[in-house]
Amino acid sequence: MAEQTDLLILGGGTGGYVAAIRAAQKGLSVTLVEKYKLGGTCLHRGCIPTKALLRSAEVYDTMKQAAEFGIESDQKFAVNFEKIQARKQGIIDQLHSGVEGLCKKNKIKVLEGEGAILGPSIFSPVSGAVAVTFNDKSKEEEIIVPKNVIIATGSSPRTLPNLPLDEEFILSSDGMLQLETLPESIVIVGGGVIGVEWASLLNSLGVKVTIVEFLDRLLINESPTVSRQLKKSLENKGVTILLSSKVEEAKVTGSSVEVSIEGKDKVTVDKVMVAIGRSPNVHGIGLQNTSVKYGDKGIEVNEFYQTTESHIYAIGDCIDTMQLAHVAMKEGEMAVAHILQEEVIPLDYHNVPRGVYTNPEIASVGYVKGSTPEGKKVKVGKFNFGGNGKALVYGESDGFIEVIRDMETDDLLGVSIIGPHATDLITEASTSIYLDATPLEIGEAIHPHPTLTEALQEAALDTYGLAIHK
Repeated sequence: MAEQTDLLILGGGTGGYVAAIRAAQKGLSVTLVEKYKLGGTCLHRGCIPTKALLRSAEVYDTMKQAAEFGIESDQKFAVNFEKIQARKQGIIDQLHSGVEGLCKKNKIKVLEGEGAILGPSIFSPVSGAVAVTFNDKSKEEEIIVPKNVIIATGSSPRTLPNLPLDEEFILSSDGMLQLETLPESIVIVGGGVIGVEWASLLNSLGVKVTIVEFLDRLLINESPTVSRQLKKSLENKGVTILLSSKVEEAKVTGSSVEVSIEGKDKVTVDKVMVAIGRSPNVHGIGLQNTSVKYGDKGIEVNEFYQTTESHIYAIGDCIDTMQLAHVAMKEGEMAVAHILQEEVIPLDYHNVPRGVYTNPEIASVGYVKGSTPEGKKVKVGKFNFGGNGKALVYGESDGFIEVIRDMETDDLLGVSIIGPHATDLITEASTSIYLDATPLEIGEAIHPHPTLTEALQEAALDTYGLAIHK
């Protein structure tokens, strides 16, 4: 007889396990199917490991600048990439153990294997029963009949026909995380978030980096002034950036890769990294057995994450929303709330904070400069970190904060930051938008001195021409 459960979740990444915990807290019986490890891409192949590497790069940068802080040493510092990778893995293992413990604490049944959704059958008169094939091949396939299903299968790195991934010479972000030694040189195809983060950390660790971006600037979704500042910063550190450029071919020759770039000389490097985005994982999970609509952009859902079959939900990277871990978490919580028939206010994706963990960091929320609706009268306030005491103390005074105010309604429309600890600073701006605060209210609130947050206060006041230190 098939096993019954209130909720089955396909995928144990950030969206999946958070939805599982929330559902269990609310009293539902929950089964979670994960073919790899709990935590998914974010924990094992994305957010956490890359940020661990970036932190090592940041420490190394600080050590190289020690003399500027009056700290002198005859000792020569060197990068031990094996130890950097070991530290990264230790962080992953600790967090993975924590997620496993949370699932156990909340009595979530975790099945290690792959699940495929079945159509109407002897097990269920409607689509939604799930056949689970276990990683342990000694176990027989199991059929589970849930009242509701949440699909949280995530995404995988994309590539192009002329850039076939072998994960040895032409690598995705997955392959990059498995490197045992640092290359001497690399071409990174793509100047989006993944590309510039890897460019920043590899450059800091001594790798000769070239970014090839098809569009006319880096980070196309950020403020143009932020994009220009990042380009300037990376180029000052020795990164070569080729904008409005196209890679025609990457040919492995012996132990190197010859990269042909349209209209430019060929470049020979040790490795090529393809960072052109990620594709939703929608194939091989049985969707063809259902009436659920899906395509290259992912599974179609409504504002409550229901598919065309109302008892089947989808969240995270496998739907056409922002591919961010914190977005997947929130979508998971909201899907569970809707299953429980609780009041759910649809998520305003426009006001989701975004972060880029380069050096300097970048973060934004709401509109960015140049993206506000046509006809809307806005005032952009700006404050440079060069005028902030704490930034000067840190020795990180490059960058700025932009604040956008609606001149008619006085609403806070958006904030963009490039500079020290931008991904932490953005939380105040995000919370202010959520609470419908005005820039003046941010500016009038007392900010402790000296702190980096004073730069946001000054930029907010600058939208009224009231900045003190500008």
